[in-house]
Order: sequence, then C-alpha cells, then structure tokens
Amino acid sequence: MTRSSTAPYDLVIVGGGPAGCAAAVMAASVGLRSALVERRDLGATLRRVPAVANVLGFATGTAYADALAADVRRVADSCDLLLGTPATELHADDEGVTVRLASGTAVRGRYAIAATGVRAARPDEADWLTSADGLDAPPPLWEADAARLAGRRTLVLGADRPLGTLLRAHPDTPLDLVVPHPPADAYKADEVRTDPRAALLETAALDLRRSPEGSLVAGELGTFAPDAVFVNLGVRPAALPGTLAPTPDGYCPPDRQHPRVLTAGDLRSPRAQRIMTATGSGAEAALHAYYALRLGD
Repeated sequence: MTRSSTAPYDLVIVGGGPAGCAAAVMAASVGLRSALVERRDLGATLRRVPAVANVLGFATGTAYADALAADVRRVADSCDLLLGTPATELHADDEGVTVRLASGTAVRGRYAIAATGVRAARPDEADWLTSADGLDAPPPLWEADAARLAGRRTLVLGADRPLGTLLRAHPDTPLDLVVPHPPADAYKADEVRTDPRAALLETAALDLRRSPEGSLVAGELGTFAPDAVFVNLGVRPAALPGTLAPTPDGYCPPDRQHPRVLTAGDLRSPRAQRIMTATGSGAEAALHAYYALRLGD
C-alpha cells in the first residue's frame, strides 16, 4: 500500500528503517496522524543483513524487516506510506516542517523525525587508502556471495562490523579473507579476532593499483582478482539538506536540532549504531512529538 497526501500531518517521518518504523507505530498508538517517507521498501537495509546477534526475538535481518513492515502496515489508517520516492530536503519554521520529495511533492507536518541513517563509506573517504589510478569502488562486503568466495583469497578493505556478520552467517564456509584496516578500527574486529578465516592486518597506509590484466594490487598483500575485492570501511551519516544541524563529522544529535525536528536512529551518533537502539530512539522521538503537541505546541 502506497499513498500520497499533501494534507498537514502531526508528524512526518523520513526513513523506513528500524527507527522510522518504530516511530510510525508509536505515533499511531498515541493517536498521531503521520506520514512515513522511504525511498525504497520498509526495512530495505535490514534485508542485507543475513545474521543479527543484538535483536530480541530475531536471528536474521530479513525476518526483522518483515515484522517491522507488517507492524507499520497494521497502523496504515494512521500512517500514510510514501514509498519509492526519496526525500531531498527538510525545512523547519515556527509553525511546522516541510519535507520535499524528489517527485516535487511537499509534505507538511507539525513535527518531523529524521531517521535517514547512514550510507556506506567510499574508498576515497578513507585517508589510509591511496590510489593513483582512480579505481572504481569495489562492492560493499554485504553484497559478497560467501559460496562463490569459498576457498578463494579475498581482500576486504576495512574491518567494520559486516565482517563479523558475514562470518557468523556462514560458519562452515571455508573463507580466506585478508583484512587490512587502520589501527583506529581494531576494536571493531574484536568479535572475529579468533576466527582463522580472517587475517586481520593493521596498517597506517595501503597503496592500491590496478594491474594491466584488471586485477587489484594491494601493496605487499599481493594481487587479487576483481571479483574478490570488497570494501568494508564503515559508514557516513546520510543527513538531508535543509534545517538539520550536523556536527563536524556529519551526524545530527537531537540536542542540536530545531525544536520542530527530531532525529532518531543511526543518524544521531556513530556510537549507538545498533538495531535495538535505533528502534528505541524512534519510539522515543514519536513520544516527544506527542507530548509537545498535547501539552503545548
């Protein structure tokens, strides 16, 4: 079910991940009329996570995404779903908030929750990677087909948490992962440090080159086939242009925002990027809007 409306809402929610979905369900439970804007499907990012270890009641991202989507659709009488068109701007004033969509539609609400999360970091954003060849970015690690990599020496640039997800999801697959990463990211690999299938290599700098045959040459680590190289460099905040007030690192903590704009989920901070904390923050943001509307706008 996908609806579109230009009527004013109590709450406009941007982002259909755990935080945004939790906000929509909480808003409905306290009688708020909301719109949820999502450029893909509800829970789309979760469906890329084959195994989760920090969500009560669920072992895979897909199962959790299905449950979130079902819960949001259950409250569709209170929440209009605006799916398939990305939000491009968010602007707040004393009377409310306007969210502009790529389609040209302007969605107006008395409050807004920005739950747009994060995006994958690119190799050109990692100061420890250098390349003189303008290399195309390899695919992110979450796209890796573990079965196709079985027994193949594979280069993983960075030790972010999808590395642990891949190894947990395929405990019996004979992977051979070479994982260079900067010393500052060593703590992220603690959960896989004893897994012999991942060789963790701290390095302050790694020079990348493309061979005439198209393979990737990674300094002293050797040469890797193009389809055996993946990036796993962490994430960057995906803040909307407009009124959001980011810190120098691009994140948007709640206490810096316009009174009409609430932030939830991974967009708030790099330190609490977990599915369960995102869900709780979305519900909390919706309650904040509820009390503000009921006790004095």
